[in-house]
Amino acid sequence: MKPMTPKSVHAIFEYFAAHDAHPATELLYRTPFELLIAVMLSAQSTDLRVNLCTPALFTVAPTPKAMLALGKVHLEKLISSIGLYRTKAKHVLATCALLIERHQGEVPDTREALEALPGVGRKTANVLLNTLHGHPTLAVDTHVFRVANRTGLAHGKTPNAVEQQLVKVIPSKYLRHAHHWLILHGRYTCTARKPKCPTCPIRQQCEYDEKTEEV
Repeated sequence: MKPMTPKSVHAIFEYFAAHDAHPATELLYRTPFELLIAVMLSAQSTDLRVNLCTPALFTVAPTPKAMLALGKVHLEKLISSIGLYRTKAKHVLATCALLIERHQGEVPDTREALEALPGVGRKTANVLLNTLHGHPTLAVDTHVFRVANRTGLAHGKTPNAVEQQLVKVIPSKYLRHAHHWLILHGRYTCTARKPKCPTCPIRQQCEYDEKTEEV
């Protein structure tokens, strides 16, 4: 498939910037540590589901030391409403141990150090680098992957392939917030089932044909 024209790409992000100049994650957090844990818990889950359990979790465990003190059984109980909670509890505790051992309990600010933490992959690292430090990284979750392929912004079979294409085609001045704009568009307009094409503000630039099979 042919890539979307630069003019169309610019029009899409010009619209996003004009209507939401400062987009932000919908995950609830107060500190870098809380954001790290929230993003880890959000894998294969929803922000809404994570937000339902993290206030209670962060009340009793706002630091790596306090999280470790909970222990596996108590932590699993607090996050049991989230998918894959046992595996996530294991990763969270292992990550907290490494934060204390290697980073004085602080969340590191480099990709290499972040991706060395259990349960933290490229997508999570991109979210943290972007949200906490303003890096023009682009985390490709299910929403971004769908919107990119469906609209024609980027065509790829893997998140990494889509990320590489998006970074190339999106104008640099929009990269800082592109991740959030695409997530929000996928969450509320370009939904997996029954996308709201008739009222979509970027429908003139989009290549999606409602009559074809969805991406």
